[in-house]
Amino acid sequence: MKKFENKKIAFLGPRGTFTEEALLSAVAVKEENLVPYATVYDVIKAIDKSEVKNGIVPIENSIEGSVNATLDVLTFEANNLLIEREIIVPIRHRLIVKPGVGLKDITTVVSHPQAVAQCRKYLAKNLPGIEILAANSTADAVRKVAEANHQSAAIGTELAAKLYGLKVLKEDIEDFKDNKTRFVLLGKEPAKRTGKDKTSIVVFIYEDRPGSLLQILQEFAYRYINLTKIQSRPTKKGLGNYCFWIDMEGHVEDEVVSSAIKCLKCKFRVVKVLGSYPAAKK
Repeated sequence: MKKFENKKIAFLGPRGTFTEEALLSAVAVKEENLVPYATVYDVIKAIDKSEVKNGIVPIENSIEGSVNATLDVLTFEANNLLIEREIIVPIRHRLIVKPGVGLKDITTVVSHPQAVAQCRKYLAKNLPGIEILAANSTADAVRKVAEANHQSAAIGTELAAKLYGLKVLKEDIEDFKDNKTRFVLLGKEPAKRTGKDKTSIVVFIYEDRPGSLLQILQEFAYRYINLTKIQSRPTKKGLGNYCFWIDMEGHVEDEVVSSAIKCLKCKFRVVKVLGSYPAAKK
C-alpha cells in the first residue's frame, strides 16, 4: 500500500461509501486525514485548490458503465490534475438493519436508486411489495436507518454498518456477482512507469466530419496499442460537438504511446493527457 499517513485525501462521501471502502482497501491513510465531499466536482476542486493532497472518485462500473460526472469534470474542469492510480474493487451489497431486527420485521428499504436496481431480484424474492425509499447514497441510507424509529433496512456497505452501529443481516444480495467499480486516485504528481500501465487522454476534434474517429484509431492500430476504453462525450457547445475519452495500455514514456499522442496533437484541435498510471488487477 502506498502510504499517505500525513496527507489529506478527499473522497466522494459521506463516510461509509463504496468510494471510501475502495480508498481504504488500497491506501494507508489515517482516519483524521479522510475528507468526505458531497460531489465529484467538489472532490476535484479540493485537489485543485490544494485543500487536500489527493482525491478518489468512481469512474466506471461494470454494470452501469461510465460515471459521466467524473469524465466531464476531469475533461472540462480539471486543468492541473492527473490520474495517479486506478483501483478496481468488487461491489458487494449488504442488507443492513438495527440489532434485533429480522427479515420479517422490515417495513421499508432505503438506499441509492442504483443500489436498489442492482439488488432487484433479491428484493423481489425476499421482500416482495416492500416500500422502497431513495437516499442520496448508500451511506446516507445506513445513517437514515440508524436514526429511524421504525424497522427499516438499508442496502449499503459493511463499513457504513460499522460506522453507524448496525448489523449486516444478509451479505452479497446483488444480482450480478461480478459487479465491479473502477476508481481513480487523482493528484498533481505524474506516476512513474511500471511496465504495466495505462494512459488516459481526451481528444477534441475540429468539427464533426466523416473519418474523424478513424483518424484517431489509426494512430493506435498502426502502433499496435491496445485501447481499453473509448467513449464520446458532448463538449457542451452545441449538438453534434463531441470529444473522445480514450484509455490505452502503456505509459507516456513508452515510445509508441508518446509518438501516437504527438501525431494526434498534430491532427486535432486539443489532446488532453489525463495521466499515465499503474494498471489495476481486474
